[in-house]
Amino acid sequence: MKKSLFLSALFFSSILLLSCNIRPSKNVLRINVSSEPDSFFPWESAAADTAAIYYNIFDGLLSFDSKGALHPALCESYDISDDKVTYTFHLRKGIRFHNGATFTSADCLYTYENLAGLNSLPPRSDIMAKEIDSISAPDAYTFTIKTKQPYGGFLALTISPILPMGYTNHAEKPIGTGPYKFVEYQLHQKVVLEKNENYWNVENLPTIEKIEIYVMSDENAILSALQTKQLDIGQMLSAENAKSLSNKFTLISSPQNMVQVLGLNNTVHPLDNPLVRQAITMAINKDEIISGAMGSFGTKLYSNFSPILGEFYNDRLSEIYKNDVTMAKSIMANAGYASGFDLEITVPGNYRIHVDTAQIIAKQLEKIGIRCKIKTVEWTTWLDQVYTKFDYQATVIAFGGKLDPAEVLRRYYSSYKRNFTRYDNPVFDETFDKALMETDKEKRIRYYKYCQELLTKSAPAVFIADPNNTLLLRKDIRGYETYPVLFYNFARMHFD
Repeated sequence: MKKSLFLSALFFSSILLLSCNIRPSKNVLRINVSSEPDSFFPWESAAADTAAIYYNIFDGLLSFDSKGALHPALCESYDISDDKVTYTFHLRKGIRFHNGATFTSADCLYTYENLAGLNSLPPRSDIMAKEIDSISAPDAYTFTIKTKQPYGGFLALTISPILPMGYTNHAEKPIGTGPYKFVEYQLHQKVVLEKNENYWNVENLPTIEKIEIYVMSDENAILSALQTKQLDIGQMLSAENAKSLSNKFTLISSPQNMVQVLGLNNTVHPLDNPLVRQAITMAINKDEIISGAMGSFGTKLYSNFSPILGEFYNDRLSEIYKNDVTMAKSIMANAGYASGFDLEITVPGNYRIHVDTAQIIAKQLEKIGIRCKIKTVEWTTWLDQVYTKFDYQATVIAFGGKLDPAEVLRRYYSSYKRNFTRYDNPVFDETFDKALMETDKEKRIRYYKYCQELLTKSAPAVFIADPNNTLLLRKDIRGYETYPVLFYNFARMHFD
């Protein structure tokens, strides 16, 4: 982590010394991201920051707008059968991939065969493998998906990038049909994209020639780069620092449909005891965290769900576990831990907000005898150790937003391979399965609200807040939009 931050700061410092008088460009937009891209191969990527970039490189059958509504993208229309299991997509003609290849239904077949693990291929997506029964392409511009059962939120899955048939080198040079082409990725430094002159969507044509995305998590380096015009957009800023420059830049702070949690490994002793998890939940003062780590720019949460998802959000959970240190001590004593215990909190060091949150939590848990040690690791180490191998006790992280409620709550499904809290509740699984198969929207809402209630009561994690993304933009930038999932829609941005 320290090496990564040092290289990022060193790289920018050298640029600043060499070109401190550089004039801002109308042809290049420069923005920072906090984490190193994990992979530009969509089937191998798990990081929200990376997806926010590659949504500009790839298109799916459908796309989404700033309100989360789905719209046709590579398909111009679609039909759903009366029994709600067959989806027929009518594809657009005349679209080309960045390498010049013509887009047809063969690319859809290739993509979804791999995603769902059809034709003896290993599945790239557990969700697609579970839900898709078969696919077919009656002709070059018709593509059909048949699901194993009705799935009310299936269309939200079809924003998945369509990849060109047979091309597999996306990790080094991703190729899609999107508004921007991949140019290069310099480790620890930047990602460069360039405008796709032949982009098919005339309503979303890019105007900025080049996008430079810098890997920078050191806030002082970001602020310096903004002031010396090396960045046009600086994000993941503290409220205090953002406000201090708000007279020179446009300040935007908005919820992200993310859920920051203190994740607890439910299979590690003593966190396998529900009483201990409840005590931890009651000992944590979320208002202090939002104030101290987020500059009061955040929305307090009570389950793994943000109110951004509207009607699916359960707004009746705030009274289940109130912040009460005295009661938390009593619960700890009843669980046999009146003297507390030692707890290691593993945190990705490139996210200042999570490190700050962990430090506040450590002080709060001292009050009930829990002695916390904060272990900061590099992002890639966190992905491997915590997210993949579940080798940890506790962690602070934020779950990226999703369009479909199922994709938000699936993280706690017992057999889901990314269920890194190791939560195992048969009632939750059964309710979740019912929600998946339900096509009546009101019934789906009830099932998903009950799933949220189950999570709150059993406390597999402490659900803290939806932290705002606070950023500063050059005053002449127009078209910046926020989305219910992390997405930098560069094609919508332009300079005044």
